[in-house]
Amino acid sequence: HYEPIWDSLDARPLPAWFDEAKFGIFIHWGVFSVPSFGSEWFWWYWQKEKREPYVKFMEANYPPGFSYEDFGPLFTAEFFDPNQWADILKASGAKYVVLTSKHHEGFTLWGSKYSWNWNAVDVGPKRDLVAELATSVRNRTDLHFGLYHSLFEWFNPLFLEDATHVFKTRKFPTSKSLPELYEIVTKYQPEIIWSDGNGNAPDTYWNSTGFLAWLYNDSPVRDTVVTNDRWGVGSICTHGGFYTCSDRYNPGHLLPHKWENCMTIDKRSWGYRRDAQLDDYLTIEDLVKQLVETVSCGGNLLMNIGPTHDGRIAVVFEERLRQMGAWLKVNGEAIYGTKPWRAQNDTLTPEVWYTFNPTEGKVNAIFLNWPVSGTLELGEPQARLGETQVKLAGYKELLKWVALGEKGIIIALPQLTPKQLPCQWGWTLQLTDIN
Repeated sequence: HYEPIWDSLDARPLPAWFDEAKFGIFIHWGVFSVPSFGSEWFWWYWQKEKREPYVKFMEANYPPGFSYEDFGPLFTAEFFDPNQWADILKASGAKYVVLTSKHHEGFTLWGSKYSWNWNAVDVGPKRDLVAELATSVRNRTDLHFGLYHSLFEWFNPLFLEDATHVFKTRKFPTSKSLPELYEIVTKYQPEIIWSDGNGNAPDTYWNSTGFLAWLYNDSPVRDTVVTNDRWGVGSICTHGGFYTCSDRYNPGHLLPHKWENCMTIDKRSWGYRRDAQLDDYLTIEDLVKQLVETVSCGGNLLMNIGPTHDGRIAVVFEERLRQMGAWLKVNGEAIYGTKPWRAQNDTLTPEVWYTFNPTEGKVNAIFLNWPVSGTLELGEPQARLGETQVKLAGYKELLKWVALGEKGIIIALPQLTPKQLPCQWGWTLQLTDIN
């Protein structure tokens, strides 16, 4: 039984599936997908900060007096096919998915009782998008289904009123934010609650500990659910389940606590942008590198895509996801269910990262550059003559190697044409029987 205090909640062991999964897909979708300009923070940048590009965009393209709420009916999702989304997610090799059930704009992608006339069932698609995706993901894949939920809302009058009282009043969390959280957990039973947006208010204002105690003790997902660390000012990287610490967090070294690197394929935005250039998207080489670095340091990678207002996963995102899946088909053993090794990266050759399979006692050395010389020098492994075996993932024969003194090994890679390589963008050497 967990008490509604951080000491008790933080002592809950993280359900094992999350660490084993290693790779998930984040989906940022909402009314911000309609202007699909600049960023998913469109409303804030346009109305609150009055940033010039956003103001000019509105002046040039919409009639005077057009409000952000007027984008609601234009969020149409006519091409949204949840089965197709589920198939793309499955093909990516990801083991979980996190959908924005509600972003800081307050628009819920389900027919929330607490978001009157500002939800996807009453306005726009006239569909319960959360339910449709949850059903397809559960029917067609083995991915764990998760939901992102923003605690605060930029322009909600109740939140703004509480803020003027320095959060001594709690009208907004009691009438909107918390009821929504209980609603999505009861209704959709997500296995991840990805909280965000503290609105500069402490966790006591949000009653985060009360909600989490219920989630861990009494909710329908109490045994399998995982949560992140964004539950109010001061909780990030300190309290909750896994740590996110900041957006695009990639420390490059081992952390003592389970963490997640949430990042975007579009370097500049979480939501879809019609004005994105090809250069703004990370390449598949960039993405494989992020995955490998993250996993070797004990983290999970949560890679974000932003669908369009009409419900399409843009072809550039689909291609990246399918490429990742193709890479994981060959190298998945070095990723899923692994543990960090005693060394995270190699001391001799750059761009080599290690993971460990405890069940087989296998060390994986994932190298991102195929050496011109045809030999790969590794400074970390201690090989044993007549015992150590080296295999290239996706290639049948054992590889020849020589030890470099006490520590280190030189491996002769097979001479292969580009067409014969087991995969592109990174390769795994599986080393067995090394110290």
